[in-house]
Amino acid sequence: MQRLYDFLRRHPTGVDCFWAVVLFGFAMMWAVQEPVGAGPRITAVGVVLVLSVVVALRRRMPEKMLVLAALAGIAQLVLDVEVNPADFAMMVIIYTVAAHDGPRWASRLALIGGLSAATLAQIRWPAEEQGTLGRIFVTVVMSLPFALAWVLGDSIRTRRAYFAQLEERATRLEKEREAQAKVAVAAERARIARELHDVVAHNVSVMVVQADGAAYVLDAAPDQAKQALETISSTGRQALAEMRRLLGVLRTGDAPESGEYVPQPDVEQIQELVEHVRAAGLTVDFKIEGTPRPLPSGVELTAYRIVQEALTNTRKHGGPEAGASVRLVYFDDGLGLLVEDDGRGSSHELYEDGGADGRGHGLIGMRERVGMVGGTLDAGPRPGGGFRISALLPLKPAH
Repeated sequence: MQRLYDFLRRHPTGVDCFWAVVLFGFAMMWAVQEPVGAGPRITAVGVVLVLSVVVALRRRMPEKMLVLAALAGIAQLVLDVEVNPADFAMMVIIYTVAAHDGPRWASRLALIGGLSAATLAQIRWPAEEQGTLGRIFVTVVMSLPFALAWVLGDSIRTRRAYFAQLEERATRLEKEREAQAKVAVAAERARIARELHDVVAHNVSVMVVQADGAAYVLDAAPDQAKQALETISSTGRQALAEMRRLLGVLRTGDAPESGEYVPQPDVEQIQELVEHVRAAGLTVDFKIEGTPRPLPSGVELTAYRIVQEALTNTRKHGGPEAGASVRLVYFDDGLGLLVEDDGRGSSHELYEDGGADGRGHGLIGMRERVGMVGGTLDAGPRPGGGFRISALLPLKPAH
């Protein structure tokens, strides 16, 4: 049964042709039984055939079939072809045009024609045995089917438009959800990339510097080589601890209850970071201005990562004799950071264009972090040589 229903839905014109043949058969029975002459009978058969064609092609060409039905009705009035079963096609085409999402003039023409059809029929073929009130009553009764056909078709058209609007809205919402999901995935990837870069780049650069120094003084100063190896070991453990913390958060989305992973770095740990960098051989001057106080976790993590990345860049690009200074300034409405060094600085491509061959992503990560908390960052070479990074992190994120 379902297959038959699907077949009929796929072939609407075939279904209409079937009903057109049925209507033509009933109308021909009327034409044969009517006691009229050969000329009027041929005229009636022509009108019946035209109205049957209207039913057959009503969904393929609704506006044209409406005009054809109107012409057939006028021909009936002019040629004196009385009301017959084929006139049912007029109600069918009125319904079709009203239900079709086409020009509104066709729907209005169908309504006007349907309401006037019964009146014109009563005027053309009046029943002598009926009085005036009887004719009015018959006219009203005969007009009702045409009006109901138009109302039913128009309500179906409105319902289809409503469902089409719902489908369009659902499709648009689905696309918006997909776009939001893609943005969320991209943001999460960027966050993971920033964390991995900050954790790996800083610690690995310390280990590389210490390993090179240990190899250089291994024979001449074994004690210094041993100290460098101890620094490498502690730095490696710290990197592993931060990697475990990061991977644990990424896997579960929550902090573990066992305390296996270290907490997120904050402003208080910048002092430890500076001491660690000093132990690695870089001279760092560290000062705090203002009254320290608790800050939002996002601001504290951003401040720590900016200082970490800035000192890593000094160690990588500043040269062997470079020194750095770190300033933390507590304002009433935010936290200021200033990290400067007196080294060789960095090329224009690294601090402006994001680097080539995979370099320069640390500064990109800085800008992304600062932007996420609604702050501002300025990075570039100092007038007297070296490099400067300054940032202002507000206490409240920008909306």
